[in-house]
Amino acid sequence: MIHRTTRWDVATWGDAEEQASQQLCKELGLPLLVTRLLVQRGFREQLSARQFLYGGEELLHDPYLLHGMKSAVDRIQTANDNGEKIRIYGDYDADGVSSTSLLVHVFREMKLNFDYYIPHRAIEGYGLNINAIKQAADAGVKLIVTVDTGISAYDQIEYARQLGIDVVVTDHHEPPEVLPNAFAIINPKQEHCTYPFKGLAGVGVAFKLATALLNRPPLDLTDIVSLGTVADLMPLVDENRILVRYGLEKMRNDPSIGFRALAEVTGLELDALTSTSIAFGMAPRVNAAGRLDHAKRAVEMLTTPDYDVAILQAIGLDNLNKERQRIVETIVKEAEDKWQSKREALVATGDAEPAVIILGAEGWNVGVIGIVASKLLERHYKPVVIFGIDEKTGMCKGSARSIAGFDLHAALTECESLLDHYGGHQAAAGMTLHRDHLEQLEARMSQLAIDWLSEEDWIPRTAIDIQCTLEDASIETITQLALLEPFGIGNRAPRLLFEGAELADKRAIGKEAKHLKLAIGSGRKLLDVIAFGKGDMAVRLHKGCAIDIIGELSINEWNGQKKPQLQLHDLHYEPAPLPEFPNREQFGIVYQQLRRIGQAPLYGLTEKLAEQIGLTADAVRLMLDVFEELKFIEIKDGSFNAVSSPEKRELTSSQCYCAAKERSDRSHVPI
Repeated sequence: MIHRTTRWDVATWGDAEEQASQQLCKELGLPLLVTRLLVQRGFREQLSARQFLYGGEELLHDPYLLHGMKSAVDRIQTANDNGEKIRIYGDYDADGVSSTSLLVHVFREMKLNFDYYIPHRAIEGYGLNINAIKQAADAGVKLIVTVDTGISAYDQIEYARQLGIDVVVTDHHEPPEVLPNAFAIINPKQEHCTYPFKGLAGVGVAFKLATALLNRPPLDLTDIVSLGTVADLMPLVDENRILVRYGLEKMRNDPSIGFRALAEVTGLELDALTSTSIAFGMAPRVNAAGRLDHAKRAVEMLTTPDYDVAILQAIGLDNLNKERQRIVETIVKEAEDKWQSKREALVATGDAEPAVIILGAEGWNVGVIGIVASKLLERHYKPVVIFGIDEKTGMCKGSARSIAGFDLHAALTECESLLDHYGGHQAAAGMTLHRDHLEQLEARMSQLAIDWLSEEDWIPRTAIDIQCTLEDASIETITQLALLEPFGIGNRAPRLLFEGAELADKRAIGKEAKHLKLAIGSGRKLLDVIAFGKGDMAVRLHKGCAIDIIGELSINEWNGQKKPQLQLHDLHYEPAPLPEFPNREQFGIVYQQLRRIGQAPLYGLTEKLAEQIGLTADAVRLMLDVFEELKFIEIKDGSFNAVSSPEKRELTSSQCYCAAKERSDRSHVPI
């Protein structure tokens, strides 16, 4: 038996949805799987479906629907008329870099008198700061235009006013109750702003300002908009979908100097670029500048007209990203060691481990602790908070990541008496506090997690779009699925369920047989399945068995040949009921045989034991699953190892045993 590793949540599907899909299939001339997925995404009518699939510039909203846009445009034009110096003030992440770079291009085109400023992450921290504003005043700046920041900078903007500097805020973060007294504020999330789409990234808001200033949407800059939107995990729906699609087309067909340089360094093929390429190839390198050095290096790469300058900056960003990866790897190892030591100590004292992982150390780089938190969450599926601790002051800067159902911002609000500052949302947050409060924070947050979460919440969930058949997995259908791109937050790549699929072939592949390749189906109708890092499953499956699998369809091209392929996300295999369920004595005989063998490859072992003892291979496979669950044996990397001194446990304490026994008993009940 192979258990699914997550909770499978299949989207509801009924007769009404099926009828709408069939109708769209006729009207649009698209494969039924594509129209079913359109209906699942809420596009039941031909018009809305066509707009989603093919909508372009005509669907972009009027920038003047954003509250504050006219005031902002008038102030920038006044600055231009009077020759006043303008300073773009950005943020150090990829969205802030993109926003800054976009306005640099626009202000150059307008021939404004301007420069830009991004604070140093480690030295200055996030957002507008008093020293930076004073420097702007000393440099003769009369207007600051913020991008991806500023909505909470009440005191700093008041200080700028005192120095005779007007501030135009463009931002997309959640506004506070009291807004700063800026000359103009452009943020679709303002309470009184009626703009129809609230999901713009910081660079999306900057793009709307650029559209108003130029009296046209600068579609030639959508490559930059794509970078910031995807990197900042904004929903790829509405305007974001249109802008990112335009941006991908721009990078594929007419890449700018900065993106050409970045693609060359990262080894990305621009003509095949996707939103995934941006998320995992480009964005980490752009973010690395602000994490480990200064974000202006990334801005220079995206704004220079000189390819030689761009390639040097791209190489520098790539090197910073490699250093970032090395630092993350080191901190993850140290954090994992700390966590395991804490768990062992608690086991020794008989205490329960915390429900929330909270770890910190001096010397941990605060620029990467969010990544570290994400990696520990993936391993343990618990809320995680990682702190970098200042050795001199004892102050801790933390970054948190959460699982579904546990609202970090709400939890931190419950713990605010321990915190100096905090902010964020359900899934991610940041905070500062003194190290003396770390234990209390761990205790309080762990108790909140225990109180708020059900037993089911501690199991990762996989959302599945729809159940389909091998007939759906054709080259033509998979090609047409690309119409649903770009994929990302709010429009994920379709996850499909193949239930009861017949296993036609299975083998471990790759270096050290780490990966798994399957073929499902029968006869000439087969679908290849690839599962990375799952090679040890090969020995636990057998040809002809029925498996349930979920994954994403793609086209595998090799030596000029194209074949449909499913990239596996999860798999469940439950053997058919045994004709005769083995008795306790037979379990004992097999276990004693395993004890005598001690350690051996699993390949061929099942069949060998079955022949020796006079059982079916399926019965022996069940016994191996039960023994593994009871920790009598360990199975790893395609081999088994008999545990030397296992804890004594009854067969009936195994869920696998009980489920198989129940299936067997049901199959023998007379009808």
